Formats: sequence, structure tokens, C-alpha cells
Amino acid sequence: VQLQASGGGLVQAGGFLRLTCAISGRTFRWYSMGWFRQAPGKEREFVGAISRSGSSTNYADSAKDRFTISRDNAKNTVYLRMNSLKSEDTAVYYCAVGSTSPWAKDYTNWGQGTLVTVSS
Repeated sequence: VQLQASGGGLVQAGGFLRLTCAISGRTFRWYSMGWFRQAPGKEREFVGAISRSGSSTNYADSAKDRFTISRDNAKNTVYLRMNSLKSEDTAVYYCAVGSTSPWAKDYTNWGQGTLVTVSS
């Protein structure tokens, strides 16, 4: 399976971005998907995840009420909509396959990451 994350960039604090993760090589609808991020000098951390059908999502406390994960199984794509961005959201964002767990070890495949930079 291959994952391609895109949509990162430079945005001002308070702005928004939508990240996209396109998946190929597997039957996408069979798999839960997660988003993680890694800021410079910090460990990778869970952002949120979505179930196979898209009916269930869970988020880290830092993402609740600001971030929304959705998916389009017909397009083999998962999205991360990020609103009210803060400087502390600056990180490389990764999508991953295989779980809704907050633990990176539970995911089997990872995308290459897309950089989000929030300027204050």
C-alpha cells in the first residue's frame, strides 16, 4: 500500500488548511485511518483517526473542536480539515493505515508526511 499526503503549507495563525491522504494498493474501505504529526524536536503524536465506514472518529485533545477527519471511500482518500490553526500546530503531518488507536505502533503503513507551518 502507498499513501500520499498533501495539502500542507504556510498559513497564518487562525487560518485553516485541509490535508489530503490518497491511498493506493489496497481496498481502502477495509481500513481505519489515522493522522499523526511530529513537530521539530518532538515525538510523533496522534491527531485523530476515522473508522472504516467513516461513522466514527476520535481525536487528541489538542485537535478536538478544531480538526475534522473525513473520508471518501470512492476516492480512496482521507482528509484532515484543520481550523483555527495555532503556531503549536506546526509539524509534519502523516497519515497512516490500519487502526483508530492513538498509538503509532498499531498502524501498518505510513505516508511520507506533509509540512504544515503556522506563523504567528
